[in-house]
Formats: sequence, structure tokens, C-alpha cells
Amino acid sequence: MDPIRRPVAAGSSFHQSAAKNLQQVVTLAQRNGVSRRCLITLLTSTAAIPDGSESRKALLREYLKKSKDNKEKNDKERLDDYYKRNYKDYFGLIEGPAREKNEEDRTESEKRILEWLDKNK
Repeated sequence: MDPIRRPVAAGSSFHQSAAKNLQQVVTLAQRNGVSRRCLITLLTSTAAIPDGSESRKALLREYLKKSKDNKEKNDKERLDDYYKRNYKDYFGLIEGPAREKNEEDRTESEKRILEWLDKNK
């Protein structure tokens, strides 16, 4: 018999119930926009449940693999979002005097700040 579809022993009804409740929690979390990092932590912690089905473990491994594959992209998105939230006002203060200067008179920092402001408006 296929190990994924084998009958569950009566002694693991607790684990079966916990896994069912966990699946509901994960579904609810995804619907409510819980961050990937929190969800991965939650899913990883459930991988330690004994007698977990192979299909669930495979799903967890797939989520972990996707998370690792997209780490660089997600880190860049988080950093860009951080800059947009925290530096837009500051760079906006510098924008006025920097735009009034001639292109040749601008410092390298002012040029980069103006490029960033143009890109993130």
C-alpha cells in the first residue's frame, strides 16, 4: 500500500486532529495576509509533529524551497519598501535645493537621490 494513503493508526488520532486544525489555521492566515516569514516559521514547527503524513511533509518542503528560492527577491522588496516608507520625506527635503542646481554642480549623492525620487514617485 502507498505510504501516503496507508490507514492511520488509532493512537495518532491526536496528531490527525492537530494537523486538521493546523491546516485551518494556515488557510486562515493566508487569507488574512500573514507574512511569509511567519507562515514558514509556523509550517516548519509543524514538521516536527510525529506521524505527519508524507504529503504534508512534502508540502512543507515545497514551501521551504520556494521561500529559499525567492529569498533574494523578497529581501529586495522589503528593503525597497523600507526606503519608500522611511526616506521619501527626507529625500523630498533635499529635492528642492538639488533640483535648483545645475547638473554639473550636483554631488553624486544628490544625483542618486533625484534618480530615486523620480523612480519612486
